[in-house]
Amino acid sequence: MVNPFFKNEGPFKIYEILNTLNIDQHNTFENEKVFDIKDLFSSNEKDITFFHTKKYNEIARKTKASFCITNENLKNDLPKNCKPLVVDNVLLSTSKITAKFYPKSVNDNFDNTAIDISKTKFKDKIQFGKNVLIGDNVLIGSNCLIGHNTIIEKNVSIGDNCSIGSNVIIRNTLIKNNVSVLDNCVIGKHGFGFFPFKNNNVRYPHIGAVIIEDNCEIGCGSTIDRGSMSNTVIGQNTFFDNQIHVAHNVKIGKNSIIAGQVGIAGSSILGDNVRIGGQAGISGHLKIGNNVEIAGGSGVIKDIPDNSKVMGYPAKNIREFLKENKWYTKLQL
Repeated sequence: MVNPFFKNEGPFKIYEILNTLNIDQHNTFENEKVFDIKDLFSSNEKDITFFHTKKYNEIARKTKASFCITNENLKNDLPKNCKPLVVDNVLLSTSKITAKFYPKSVNDNFDNTAIDISKTKFKDKIQFGKNVLIGDNVLIGSNCLIGHNTIIEKNVSIGDNCSIGSNVIIRNTLIKNNVSVLDNCVIGKHGFGFFPFKNNNVRYPHIGAVIIEDNCEIGCGSTIDRGSMSNTVIGQNTFFDNQIHVAHNVKIGKNSIIAGQVGIAGSSILGDNVRIGGQAGISGHLKIGNNVEIAGGSGVIKDIPDNSKVMGYPAKNIREFLKENKWYTKLQL
């Protein structure tokens, strides 16, 4: 289980899952129980997972899951221990099964458990501004500050020596020690995950959390979405400027610095000591190595190895970029 905040309604017998997916394979399997849905990497025996693109071939071949939602073209890449459930639309089917296990993860309506902090056990423990609301299942450490009009919704843990600004909304988040979240941030809401289907957009359940490690700062107006199938993680001693967007399942390593208006699309993994200039964009499902520097305004659309400096759109080695654009530099002179 990647998130302690959502109740798993399983286990379900495999025929219940087959019925949900309208798969007629009842005679293929014994009446086994399925205990959870997880990604290819973290799934274990008696779990179900999903496999929708060849980009994850190597991980798929090593998955420990007992069942996998996949398509006809990918089913033969699974190991013998993992039985394929073949469907036409893998992601839509995965959404249905995730909602079956975790029905309360689908919607992010306002938290009706939230009450004024003055009526909670935290009223004499921390310093807080006016109109602060606290939801159920919230833990707050010592020596913390919370600004005006902030809502700490249900399922949040905040460590010691943390400062939460004004007009902040946080839910489904684990914040470690010595973290500053500045004004107008939204952390832990569901990500931009949905699938167009028959003239409707089907919302994908997000069962992950946001984890912010020690000594981080999150700049004003930033949004960090919780993970869909895994967690969104901000590494130790990482600092965000204002208006940063971090999408679901993103992992950012230690000691990274990200300037204003950077957007990082879903499921990308950034290493340690990464530096990103303002208004750069990073596409989804990419791997950015350690000690990488990305110039402001760059558009990253492919993996970047360790110790690289890139610039431009599409982002490329900075020396290559400057050489190719030498004419423009001369024109400016």
